[in-house]
Amino acid sequence: MSVISILSLLPLLLWVYLVFAHGRFWASAPELLAAPAMPAAPAAPEEFPDVDIVVPARDEAQTIGRAIASLVSQDYAGNFRIILVDDDSSDATAECAGRAANLKVIRGQAKPAAWSGKMWALHQGVAESCAAVLLFTDADIVHDPRHLSALVARLQGPRVDLVSEMVRLNCVSLAERALVPAFVYFFQMLYPFALVNDPRSRVAAAAGGTVLIRREALQRIGGIETLRTALIDDVALAKAVKRSGAIYLGHSGLAASIRPYPHLIDIWRMIARTAFTQLRHSAALLALTLLGLTLVWLVPVWAAAFGNRWERVYGLAAFALAAVTYWPTLRRYGRSRFWSLVLPLIALYYMAATCGSALDYWRGAGASWKNRAYGAG
Repeated sequence: MSVISILSLLPLLLWVYLVFAHGRFWASAPELLAAPAMPAAPAAPEEFPDVDIVVPARDEAQTIGRAIASLVSQDYAGNFRIILVDDDSSDATAECAGRAANLKVIRGQAKPAAWSGKMWALHQGVAESCAAVLLFTDADIVHDPRHLSALVARLQGPRVDLVSEMVRLNCVSLAERALVPAFVYFFQMLYPFALVNDPRSRVAAAAGGTVLIRREALQRIGGIETLRTALIDDVALAKAVKRSGAIYLGHSGLAASIRPYPHLIDIWRMIARTAFTQLRHSAALLALTLLGLTLVWLVPVWAAAFGNRWERVYGLAAFALAAVTYWPTLRRYGRSRFWSLVLPLIALYYMAATCGSALDYWRGAGASWKNRAYGAG
């Protein structure tokens, strides 16, 4: 077998492994919604502990009103309180949050140099809380009234220390329709939810838009302070908790992000903000990642188009496996299966954004978010 034939076969072998031995990442499951006896209704908790909901917000005037209103309207039968930490906003974030008896607005103190902005805001919110359970949620997330009850129910049975969800992301603009489902699909591939939820597996991850955690678990890992420099804070938190307790990660049928990404450049910036951080700012890991992504996404297309008979078979088979595994995520976002035909091009876009993230770091720009820069080289 020639070198070209081996290179054509290798992606197919990788896809066979991914499909059959990588935690069923492609299944786009589980989803935290249905109770076994009532498929249309979320599960209800057996007990109703006090919950403090901490919302870090910086320059979120456009979304904070809807987010807070959805939290105030939760039908949770226990006591819950919302702590909004206004992280030095330059707009009217605090004013747009509105007023409610169970809403407390904190004007955040100046961020210490050693902290990331979100972690500092969460740290201040936790310091103001006293409940046994904490919900960390972003200022652009709107919640179904049943959401908090469903989260607490999952925390209790089967018992875990942390519950997190990949909320439904905004998918309206052409850029979002093309790239957002792929973002979710790639996240599932990187952190298969079934492996995250398996106590025997070392894979750990969370989605920062919705994280419910027991106070005792947070204290056990040393509190938010131990994660103060984390830019990929949700994954860092999940890894810390899973070292000594069980965690759950699923999709949400009861929460959605209303943050828009109207243009391709907006999604580019979202990817580039943390992509090179994910690779620990390592040129070697970047090279290996690009090599792996080239094998998985680009070589099958090349083999199908330019290979000989068997090379084309290998390439088409690998491409077919990739396309079919994308269908459940496309279905979740109401997109046509035809989008799977351009998945290699979408992957190429994500590869380019990852390279852009590295270039930003190397030229000293580092990661940036909400007019803050982190980790410049």
